[in-house]
Amino acid sequence: MKPIRATYAILGSGGIGLALANELGTRNKNIILIDNDSAKVETLKEQNLNAFLGDIEDTEVLEKLDFKHLKSVFIVSSDIDANKHALAFIKRNAPDTQTVARAHNYQQKEEMEAAGADLVVLPSKLPQKAIALAVVQYVEKITSVKLAQDLKKLVSTVGDGKFAIIVHNNPDPDAISSAMGLKEIAGSVGVKADILYKGQIGHHENKAFVNILDVELDQSKDFKPSEYRKIALIECSVPGVNNLLPPDTPVSIIIDHHQADIEEVKAEYVDIRPNIGATATIMTKYLQDLEIPIKTELATALLYGIKVDTDDFRRNTDSADFMAAAYLYPLANHEILTKFETPSRSVEEIDVLGEAIKNREIKGSYLISNVGTIRNRDTLAQAADYLLTLEGITTTIVFGLGEDHIYISGRSRDVRINIGKVMQDAFGADKAGGHAMLAGAQIPLGVFGGTKDKQTLMKLAEEVVVKQILSVIGIQKEPS
Repeated sequence: MKPIRATYAILGSGGIGLALANELGTRNKNIILIDNDSAKVETLKEQNLNAFLGDIEDTEVLEKLDFKHLKSVFIVSSDIDANKHALAFIKRNAPDTQTVARAHNYQQKEEMEAAGADLVVLPSKLPQKAIALAVVQYVEKITSVKLAQDLKKLVSTVGDGKFAIIVHNNPDPDAISSAMGLKEIAGSVGVKADILYKGQIGHHENKAFVNILDVELDQSKDFKPSEYRKIALIECSVPGVNNLLPPDTPVSIIIDHHQADIEEVKAEYVDIRPNIGATATIMTKYLQDLEIPIKTELATALLYGIKVDTDDFRRNTDSADFMAAAYLYPLANHEILTKFETPSRSVEEIDVLGEAIKNREIKGSYLISNVGTIRNRDTLAQAADYLLTLEGITTTIVFGLGEDHIYISGRSRDVRINIGKVMQDAFGADKAGGHAMLAGAQIPLGVFGGTKDKQTLMKLAEEVVVKQILSVIGIQKEPS
């Protein structure tokens, strides 16, 4: 058996084990099941569950678990001796891994608790689905609080040094509000933090957001990592990729909700949750778990960040986003929220939308449009959102030429494709990223060999972008 990597492991796939798998599955958790019944394992695989044949009393089987990535183990077979053996092995080899064990009576419960089980489940007349829900909620609560405490402890080590909170280039309300939340956590342990970014805040709503809340942001021109004791990346996960950090800069904290190659993500503390709709949701939960009061301005910012990144809860939305928004709603200033949401539109926004409509190329339900040169990359996202409302269109790709990059924005409501993966497959994980329903990419103009003529550049850009996107999607580009 090859090394088994997952976030949650279920040892024993009886009624409770299957109920746990189903409950964790609804929360998009990365799970594996191990059982010694070959027929049962085959049935689980037919249900698209990640199941393996193995005896949980066999040390060699347990040694295959990748404890570096494993957060929780549910030891719920009907064989209590096997459960005790598995629990003892895990506590010896991975004492920090959270464990839930199954027992038949109170004496066994006490023995397992003494052996280190965090929670012991006894027989109950409750439906197995209800038991599984209660267990998962318990595990998530403990895990959430520990994550928040670990973050706070790491930030506190900055002491009287300097703490840099880096948001991605051209930051949006989700990135900015999340940075504000981390700065509040730093303040709770007496650490001063600087929120830094590179690029421009071009979108009118984003400008209104920063100005009305008087957010302290430093558009750093001469950032020196060596001046800071700790560095945090918010809403991005790799130094030098869409942020001001030089590549390979040591980073202490990474918090993001975008898909990432976890092997490329390196930091002392990493919390990446692609199933969550906004990083502001993650930050709100930290503040709740740490019992840090959320002031009106911060609550307003976080709520707006969640609303923007989930498109008012219509896109990439998890139950955690709703719960965070419900918590923030009574704390936020809704008069200010209205001001964010109804700013005047710039001439460039209207011009770019007009170019996107005029230059649209439609392949079935896919729409691709070249808008020419742009000054504000945020206008591409607005155009992509608008074009997605056209009848018969399920996916939009809008791109334009900036000073030193081709910028691309994608949107999709087609459940058959993941637009974030399409972008990464087309242009590389270091140049693209996103979610199933929205994504972006930026291609350095260096790949075009120093061509200076804008018209020639746009023609080359169109050839590259359209060809790559259609190739990944599986549509043959028609000859010119």
